[in-house]
Amino acid sequence: MRDYDLVRDRGFLETPPGRGRLASWIFSTDHKRVAILYLASTLAFFAVGAALGLLTHLELLAPGRTVMDARAYGQAFTAHGVVMVFLVIIPAAPGVFGNFLLPLMIGARNVAFPRLNLLAWWLHVAGGALLASSLFLGPGMADTGWTFYVPYSLISGGGVALPLFAVFVLGLSSVLTAVNFITTVHGLRAPGLGWFRLPIFVWSVYAAAWVQLLAAPVLGAAALMVIAERHLGVGVFDPAAGGDPVLYQHLFWIYSHPAAYVMILPAMGAAAEIIPVFARKAAFGYRTVACSCVAMAILGAMAWGQHMFVSGSSQTAGVVFSLFTFLAAVPAAVMVINWAATLHGGSVAAETPLLYALAFVFLLVAGGLTGMMLGALSLNVHLHDTYFVVGHLHYIALGGAVTGFLAALHYWFPKIFGRMYSQGAANAALAVLFVGLNMLCFPMLILGAGGMPRRYYDYLPRYQEMQLLSTVGSWVVAAGLFFVFANLARALLGGGRWAEANPWKAATLEWKTTSPPPEENFKRPPVAARGPYDFKSIDLE
Repeated sequence: MRDYDLVRDRGFLETPPGRGRLASWIFSTDHKRVAILYLASTLAFFAVGAALGLLTHLELLAPGRTVMDARAYGQAFTAHGVVMVFLVIIPAAPGVFGNFLLPLMIGARNVAFPRLNLLAWWLHVAGGALLASSLFLGPGMADTGWTFYVPYSLISGGGVALPLFAVFVLGLSSVLTAVNFITTVHGLRAPGLGWFRLPIFVWSVYAAAWVQLLAAPVLGAAALMVIAERHLGVGVFDPAAGGDPVLYQHLFWIYSHPAAYVMILPAMGAAAEIIPVFARKAAFGYRTVACSCVAMAILGAMAWGQHMFVSGSSQTAGVVFSLFTFLAAVPAAVMVINWAATLHGGSVAAETPLLYALAFVFLLVAGGLTGMMLGALSLNVHLHDTYFVVGHLHYIALGGAVTGFLAALHYWFPKIFGRMYSQGAANAALAVLFVGLNMLCFPMLILGAGGMPRRYYDYLPRYQEMQLLSTVGSWVVAAGLFFVFANLARALLGGGRWAEANPWKAATLEWKTTSPPPEENFKRPPVAARGPYDFKSIDLE
């Protein structure tokens, strides 16, 4: 009888006595159940956001009207952006893998504030419900774009208040999660687990949590001020009422630029866990990579003005923000170089999680290089508000964050659900997804370099060839994602064999318990007797 069978009756997946199945989940304070609730809600929101994205690309298939008018297009791409950024990409990795793995990786039984953790998920769902309600209540969904730029968001005929309040609620959810993670890392580490014995994934989630804690309240305040100005006449951003629209841009990007690092840092942390395991080699430059996570969070938070080079900022401010943009790329480059050094000379096993991690690294580099181009003052003036920015954002958010999420999901799927999936099917799905992502994103860069503006409902005929290629790429991406999740769903529903406690022979603490873990995580409190990437003793077992 397997280890799983020994713990199944008291495992976290089983319904506790005296409580209904649904209630046992939505009122559970077990960090593992909260993580799976985040997974379910995030995937549901992702399906909605992806459908809206496919719809907007279908409209851009040819010049002129294809499937919707200009107002409907503006509403669709606004909803697509808000859903994907605030409901999916920012909360996905911390909500799912941070919640499930952070206590396990530091040898804790739960997060520091379990009830607060559950409340954060409720707020996540409430934010999604508020956003959905804006589609049907009042004048309909906003058409301002996901940035809600003033003064247009003050005079738009669409419903702006509900989406903005949804953003406020989602920001509060992120703050509660950040407080929980920071406190958990500081106070609940197992004996022997010093700061420089923490897995890199813990460092990445910890650094991202600080960004959320310090920056999310700024965006929340900006959202409430726009609502107050729109409905109460308070003059904050409207120049006709003595306000300053550039102030809104500062407040918005003080959060939203560091949020790019919240998107990507946990994915980088996951790659940093996967690469050493499948190279069977200790992570090269461990301390440098750990410090790079913190450096990325700090320097990235100081580069928000990159988005405002053409908004009337001074030349001095432009130079300073451009410098911080380039400095923030240094720790990211250090991490990529260290991953390459880890693979070099290792006994590399081309298992599915490693292939997803390598695809993530490629797409991350593509997104990072285009970000550096936008960070250069001279280039930014020409590329600002063109499709080049859209291509860069999709390389980072879809190619980087989503692919990194899938790498983490394939790596920790056996630990979370106790099942193994078909690696052949997963690899085939990755091939389709990787081709589709580049078909989707790279034409956007060419369109932007050729002068096509972003957010436009229509375009000149000379842009149709690249728009057609990008639209077809969106279909290929959708097909790849369908194959990915169909394979995982098949394994989850009984098509995969039971997983061992440590199928990848990893050395971090989450693999020292059963798959899936029991409700209390460990049979006895663990002690960190070795580093997180010491594979020698593991290979001898």
